[in-house]
Amino acid sequence: MMPSSSNPGSPLPFATFRRSILGMRNEQIHSMESGPNSPDAELESFQKQVFNLFHDLSAANSDEFLSLSWIKKLLDAYMGCQEEFRVILCKNRAHLSKPPVHKLLTEFFERSIKALDICNASREGIDKIRQWQKHLEIVISSFESKQRVMGEGQFRRARKALMDLALVMLDEKETGSMFSQRNRSFGRHKSKDARNHKPGHSRSLSWSVSQSWSAAKQLQSIANNLVPPRGNEIVGTNGLAVPIFTMGFVLMFVLWALVAAIPCQDRSLQSHFSIPRQFSWGTPLYFIHVRIVDESKKRERKNSIGLMKEIYQIEKGVHHITELVDSAQFPLGEEQKGEVKEVLEELSQVSEGCKNGLDPLERHLREVFRNIMSCRIEGLELLGGAKLS
Repeated sequence: MMPSSSNPGSPLPFATFRRSILGMRNEQIHSMESGPNSPDAELESFQKQVFNLFHDLSAANSDEFLSLSWIKKLLDAYMGCQEEFRVILCKNRAHLSKPPVHKLLTEFFERSIKALDICNASREGIDKIRQWQKHLEIVISSFESKQRVMGEGQFRRARKALMDLALVMLDEKETGSMFSQRNRSFGRHKSKDARNHKPGHSRSLSWSVSQSWSAAKQLQSIANNLVPPRGNEIVGTNGLAVPIFTMGFVLMFVLWALVAAIPCQDRSLQSHFSIPRQFSWGTPLYFIHVRIVDESKKRERKNSIGLMKEIYQIEKGVHHITELVDSAQFPLGEEQKGEVKEVLEELSQVSEGCKNGLDPLERHLREVFRNIMSCRIEGLELLGGAKLS
């Protein structure tokens, strides 16, 4: 478990600086000396932005939470934080050569490299859901007929299609999942710059994760040693230790939520981190964390390979239509016909939702992948330039 976020033994030298840096949510804590364009104000603005973005996500209603649209908003929130973080680094390049900042940034960029594998694994998970959706369309089309009466032929076709779908939905944990063996990822189309990149960085451009790769272990590796900065670290870095820690924690948390929602190889929701509540953004992250964990504990979700709302809708609908197909007796009564039509309507809606939502979500993931790469490259260039200046 991550060490406690409280540090009673390392108080800050003066309270107004601490409150400004930590970005507490009350407006009245601003120091009289801090103008709107001061470094303190910029750092506090970043903390508030993180709070606002994740507060909206934490307040999502039950119909939206963990849905395709919610996950896209989660990735949007991360990219919004990352862009503001990039601006902070550019404006403070003169301080980047200092040993404390240099060390913290180097560790952050190492975490970002590890994040790329989770992006790839998540994209492969999306591809698996896309396969389910295509098979689901076949199940639905099995019941289509020019005849008004639902006959045995339709149910035979539906039963075969359901068996094929069940095989595709099996999570082959021991033998390696089908989608983990597909050689597709965000790094497939390598640019000239990527091909000329140093060998030590080539891992970030891998086409797919290996069969021995573990999402749970990767998350643990990212969370290791991710601790809130002490008072002396904040002072020694001109406050930059706080946004660096914030961005690192946001990265880790978003990846954890992504693995919770989308099928990933060897995924686990066990938390190896504690959310620092002394930061304003800790509150919405805490509520999101609690809601995701509570969702995973529901009886119908315990064996699910992903908590995304649409996955549950598919699993529930497929289970229901399978029971109806297996128990059907001909000729069908009006009540049975109505029940079948109702379930097919629900399946059609979720199928259409996946069909329209998976491609945009994949594009979001690709954008996150590229943004992590570009932020790392730009950050390393800033570190190099700061050393030379």
